[in-house]
Amino acid sequence: MTQPARRQSTPVRIGAVTVGGAAPIVVQSMTNTDTADVEATARQVQALARAGSELVRITVNTAEAAAAVAPIRERLEQLGVHVPLVGDFHFNGHKLLREHPECAEALDKYRINPGNVGRGTKRDLQFAEMIETALRCAKPVRIGVNWGSLDQDLLTRLMDENSRRAQPLTAEAIMREAVVSSALESARRAGELGLPHDRIILSAKVSGVQDLIAIYASLASRCSYALHLGLTEAGMGSKGIVASTAAMAVLLQQGIGDTIRVSLTPEPGGDRSREVIVAQEILQTMGLRSFMPMVVACPGCGRTTSSYFQELAQRIQSHIRERMPVWHRAYEGVEEMTVAVMGCVVNGPGESRHASIGISLPGTGERPVAPVYEDGEKTVTLKGERIAEEFQDLVERYVARKFARRAEIA
Repeated sequence: MTQPARRQSTPVRIGAVTVGGAAPIVVQSMTNTDTADVEATARQVQALARAGSELVRITVNTAEAAAAVAPIRERLEQLGVHVPLVGDFHFNGHKLLREHPECAEALDKYRINPGNVGRGTKRDLQFAEMIETALRCAKPVRIGVNWGSLDQDLLTRLMDENSRRAQPLTAEAIMREAVVSSALESARRAGELGLPHDRIILSAKVSGVQDLIAIYASLASRCSYALHLGLTEAGMGSKGIVASTAAMAVLLQQGIGDTIRVSLTPEPGGDRSREVIVAQEILQTMGLRSFMPMVVACPGCGRTTSSYFQELAQRIQSHIRERMPVWHRAYEGVEEMTVAVMGCVVNGPGESRHASIGISLPGTGERPVAPVYEDGEKTVTLKGERIAEEFQDLVERYVARKFARRAEIA
């Protein structure tokens, strides 16, 4: 699949992960635990990393949270989790980093919001203190602007300048420019303080799809910093998924974006890892990265009144997700595999032939048999009560036969 040309950005090293340059687009996520609860936070970071998050951000908002960061890092090491940790700072980050040097050292990156780093004369001093800590500890920084906490002094200045124009811009245009200018001016100031280009990442998050597209297009055209994409406050369920996909897919297709987060609001008690899976699926369905085998399944119609193919597709999808950590360690390239689970003879055989391995189940009134295709060739026909188990076994055998073992490659 032909990929869109990536915008040239300066690569940034975050722990063992590279963001920007020619590196693959990185998936990140954020915990929603109380960071002061070391065990709960470490376990959620572990779950996010296991789901595929390559960077995990944690809130550092209190002295207790800052004091917990180093123990969280230690606990993750005990669990065998080495994902880079990003500290999310607002309002009091300068103080927390100063008073908790072990926190400053344990984190792999700092996130600074220029809209709430301080007010008036304190803003520049407190911003400078955080940048100086990043320099002393050799940490990269994400300057993350959010329109919900936009620098009001900057916004007021731009509005005043606009009012003096012969043809003033719209309030929407000024707001977008304020978001972009906040990011660029803060990055410029960080550079003046000594932070090198290859330790700066920018983000400019809003909650409107068209606003996000316009803001990042402008930001990308005016700098070469690595960019973090995300629609802030995307929402719950399908709304959050659709909005995030609609916004980021346009930008990614334009080659804009070096790392992404899908900011989903989970249901009460919901799985935080869902945002990681959605981010991976956006990148994989666009052909930008491969994370795990894709399952192709038909939507069903009047020819498929039985729900059996839906149940099998769900079962195979769950099996693949459960087995992928083992497969990934053992086999090279298994994430490129496609599996088709089709419900009737109309498209079933054709789609199954296009997949690495596929099964065409019988539709309503069709013969109760299910041909299986591997690499375009029919290999076996399944029937009876154990079609699901037998097909699952065939998938396992296909993986073992088709993909070289990593130890053999080494």
